[in-house]
Amino acid sequence: MAAEGSDIRVLLSLPTESAADFNLTFAPSERKIFAGSDPAGHRVGSGGGTVALIDQWLKANPSHRPNDKKIIIHSCGQSRRLPAYASVGKILTPMPVMRWSTGESIDQTLLTLQLPLYEHIMRVTPAGVNTLVASGDVYLQASADIEPLPDADVICFGLWSEPEQASRHGVFFSRKDTPQVLDFMLQKPDPATIGRLSQSHYWLMDIGLWLLSDRAVELLRKKTAGAECGKYGYYDLYSDFGCALGSEPSRADATLPDDLKVAILPLPEGRFLHFGSTPELLSSTAALQNSVTDQRLIHSYHSRPASTIFVQNCNVENHFTDENEWIWIDNSDIPSGWRFTRHNVVTGASHLEGDFVMPPGICIDESYNTRCSAFVLRPYGYFDAMKGATDDEDTMFLGMPFGRWIADRGLEFPAIADIYDAPLFPTVDNAPEAMDMLRWMVTEPEFVRGRDAWLKARKVSAAEICDYTDVHFLREQSLRRMGEALPVLERNYEKSVYYQLDLNNLHRIYRRLGLSAPAQLPDDAPALKRIRNAALLERLGIRAPEGCASYDDQAYAAMRENILRALPSHKPHPTCSVYSDQIVWARSPVRIDLAGGWTDTPPYSVLRGGSVVNVAVDLGGQPPLQAFVKPSKDYRIVLRSIDLGASETVTTYEDLRLSVGVGNAFAIPKTALALSGFLPEFTDVRYPSLEAQLKAFGSGLEITLLSAVPAGSGLGTSSILAATVLGALSNFCGLRWSATEICTRALALEQILGTCGGWQDQYGGILPGLKTLRTVPGWTQEPVCNWLPDDLFTESRYAPCHLLYYTGITRTAKNILGEIVQNIMLNDGPTLGLLDSMHHHTQNLERAIQTRDLEAFGRLTGHSWELNKALDRGTNPPGVQAIIDRVAPWLLGCKLPGAGGGGFLYMVARSADAAARIKERLSNDSVNPGARFVGLSVSADGLKVSRS
Repeated sequence: MAAEGSDIRVLLSLPTESAADFNLTFAPSERKIFAGSDPAGHRVGSGGGTVALIDQWLKANPSHRPNDKKIIIHSCGQSRRLPAYASVGKILTPMPVMRWSTGESIDQTLLTLQLPLYEHIMRVTPAGVNTLVASGDVYLQASADIEPLPDADVICFGLWSEPEQASRHGVFFSRKDTPQVLDFMLQKPDPATIGRLSQSHYWLMDIGLWLLSDRAVELLRKKTAGAECGKYGYYDLYSDFGCALGSEPSRADATLPDDLKVAILPLPEGRFLHFGSTPELLSSTAALQNSVTDQRLIHSYHSRPASTIFVQNCNVENHFTDENEWIWIDNSDIPSGWRFTRHNVVTGASHLEGDFVMPPGICIDESYNTRCSAFVLRPYGYFDAMKGATDDEDTMFLGMPFGRWIADRGLEFPAIADIYDAPLFPTVDNAPEAMDMLRWMVTEPEFVRGRDAWLKARKVSAAEICDYTDVHFLREQSLRRMGEALPVLERNYEKSVYYQLDLNNLHRIYRRLGLSAPAQLPDDAPALKRIRNAALLERLGIRAPEGCASYDDQAYAAMRENILRALPSHKPHPTCSVYSDQIVWARSPVRIDLAGGWTDTPPYSVLRGGSVVNVAVDLGGQPPLQAFVKPSKDYRIVLRSIDLGASETVTTYEDLRLSVGVGNAFAIPKTALALSGFLPEFTDVRYPSLEAQLKAFGSGLEITLLSAVPAGSGLGTSSILAATVLGALSNFCGLRWSATEICTRALALEQILGTCGGWQDQYGGILPGLKTLRTVPGWTQEPVCNWLPDDLFTESRYAPCHLLYYTGITRTAKNILGEIVQNIMLNDGPTLGLLDSMHHHTQNLERAIQTRDLEAFGRLTGHSWELNKALDRGTNPPGVQAIIDRVAPWLLGCKLPGAGGGGFLYMVARSADAAARIKERLSNDSVNPGARFVGLSVSADGLKVSRS
C-alpha cells in the first residue's frame, strides 16, 4: 500500500480483532503499515488515540524513533451508521476499481485510495513536522500541485465550502490580512455565525487532515497523560486541542505555549468524500466512479455513465434492470432467484437461497461470530443510525420505528437504553432457517415458521457482532470469492477493468490463490492490453510457446511496433544533396531535466501524456555532441568515433541490421542510417544491395562522431547524439526533417535499440533554452514547447548559483529504465502515482521560473530529486549522497539529471558566495580522481547544422 522505497510509516487505529488480524495477515508484505487499537475500557478521543497508537507502534518496533515520518489514520469507532464494515474498520472498506483509472488494485480499500495524497503531503513537509493525522472515513482528493509547506507546529488543511456544509464540521477562521494564520477554530458553528464572521475572516471547513511537529506531538502527550501509568486520558484533537489554538482561541488553555505556530491551508482543488454511513458509502463511491466523464479516459465501456450499482468479490447469478439503483453487494453468493430494488446492501452473505425480493431500503450482512461459533444474520435499514433507546419512538430499525417493528411481530421486548446493545440478530447454521428468519424480520411479520426460528435461535447485539466478528474469516472468504471472479474478468477483458488493474498486485494474488495464468491475448487486441498481458505473463513466470520470443520481449516488441507505426507514413528516399568536397557539421548541447523527467517515457506518456521542464546547456562554452558527415568515393559507409577511438566499415544491409541492441559502439549511427532510408524496410525505393543503393545515391558516406561527455553522464547524451546524427543525415540526404520529425525518429531509434527511453532528452537538446514540454496521451508523442524566461540562469546575480559537478560515478540508464518501464507496463499503482506527482510538479517549477524566484526554484528542483528517489531508491548511491552531505548547508536544492545513479550532479546554491564555498569544498576534498566542476551555460541554438 505504501509507495515502494518510501520511508513513511503508516499507523492505523482499528477495532481490536481487525488490528490483530491486519498485523498477522499483512505484516510480511506491508512492513510499513502497523495496526493498533484504542485502549480498551475507556474513551481517549482522537488526541489520546493518536498518542496511544504511537506508543503501541514504538513498543512493537523499538528500532523506530518517535520523530520518524508517519501517517496516522483513525478508524476504530463503532461505525454504527455503516454496519457492513464496522468490524473491520471503515478504513478497510473495499472499494471498486474506477472505470477511468489505471493502476488500482483489485483488492483495494478506502485506505489504498487515501494513502497517495497523504504520502505526497509528507514528502513536502518541513523538517520537524513528521506526523500526519487523518480520519478513516474520509477520502480527500486534491490536485497533486501541493507546494512545500510553511514551517509551523500545526498545519491544518481545510476546504472552501458552503456554510451549511461547514456547520456540520469544525471550521477554521483566519483574518483576511493573514489568511494562513489561524485566528480561532469553532466546532459546528451555525451558518448565521459563519456568515457574520465572514465579514472580517476567511474560513475553511476542517477535513481532519492535520500535520503535527514533534513538539506538537509532545504537547499532545502531556495533555493526554492519565492518572495511572499506562493509561491515557480523554483529549480530542479537534474540539479540545484545535479550539485552544490560534491568535484568539475559542477555548482558553493556559498550558499551551504562546509561541505555538499554527498554519491553515486550503487543500488545492480539494474534494471531500465522506464514507461514514451506508448512504454515504454508496453516494461517495458513485461520485468517485463518475468523477471523470471524458469518454477518451474511460476504459470500461460497458459501465453506465451514472451507475450506482457496485458488485465486488461475488457470485451473482441474477441480472439488474434499469429500475435498480443504489445497490452494494460484496463478498456474497447471490442465488438466481433473488431480486434487488434500490437502497440495498448485502455483505458477507453465504446462507442465501430460493426466491426473494429485497424491499427498498433493506440491507443484510452475515458474519462469523467467535463468541457463539456461528454465523450471525443481520438485516438493517439503509438509513438506520443504530442508536437510541428501544422504547424511543424515534429509534429506527429496518427503516421503521423499533416499537412498531416489535408490535407488528407480536413481541414483548424489554426496554434497552441503546438499541446497539439489543440482542436482535439470530445465529444461523443452515440456509433454510436463515431465509425463514430473514422473511419474518423483513417482509412477513406473520410468518410463523420464521418467528419460531428467530425465538429459538441464539441472538446477539450489534455491539457483539462488532466485537466478536472473525475478521480473518471474512477476509479469507472475500479473497476466495475474488479468486472465483478474476477468471471471469479476464475472459471478458474487452469490457472489464482487468487490464486497468495494478498487475503487480494481481500477480501476488494469483500466486497466493494458485490461479491459472491468463491466456495470451490475440494479435488484434488493443496494443496496451497486449503489452500488459505479456508483462503479466512474464511476471507470473510463464514461458512463451516454443519458437516464440519471451513474453518480456513480446511486450517490448508491441510497444516498439506502435511507436514506429506513429512515424510519418511517407518513407524517406535519401539523395545526396552536398558537393563532393562538402562536410555537414551538426552539433548539439546536452540537457538538464529539472522536473517531470520520467513522464516522457512510454508507455506512461502514451497513457497519460508527459510534462517536463528542462534546459539545453553547453559545457565549457561549447556544444559537446557533434556529428560530421561527408561523401566518399568508395560505395560503403565508414563510421568513426573520436572519443571512443574506434571505427567500423559497413558494406551490407546486414551490417546495419546487426546493430540492433545496446552494446555495439556504432548502434546509434547505424540505426539512424536505417531510419534515414538506408535499409529496405524503411524506404519505398528498393535496391538489391547497400552497394547498389550507394551507387544510385552517388557516393559513400563517412560519419564521424564526437561526444565530449563521459558515458553515463545523465545529460541525455545518447538520445541527443542520435538526434544530432539524424539532423546531420537529414541535411546531407536532402530529407528536410523538422526538429519534431528528427526527435520523433530519435524516439523510434531508442525503441529499436531497446533502451526504453522517452522523448524529453532529444527535445531537451535539439530545442534551445529553458522550456516546458508537454504531450497528450497517444502513440504519437509530439510535445508542445513553451519557452520560459532564462533570467534565473543568465542574470549576473543568479548565474553563479548554478553548478554542474561530475561525480565520477556512473550507472547505465538502461538498467534503471528497464525496471521502471516494466512497472509501468504492469500498471504498478505506486509507480504510476509517483509519475503523476512528477507530471503535476512541473507546474510548480514552471511558476517559480516565471516569477524569477531562485529560492523556490532551488527547493522545487530538490523536490524533483526526492520524487526520483521515491521512484527508484538506487538512483541515489551512497557515493552521491556523501557529496551532497558535504555541501548541504549551502544548497537550495540539487539532483542528478536523467535516470540518476551517477554522472553529473546539478546544484542550485543559495547565493554566489554559497556557490564559491561549494566549489572550494569539493575542489579541495574530491571524492574520486575524476570528479570535477564543468562550466554550464544556456544554449541559445539547440541543434545547429551547417555545411563547409
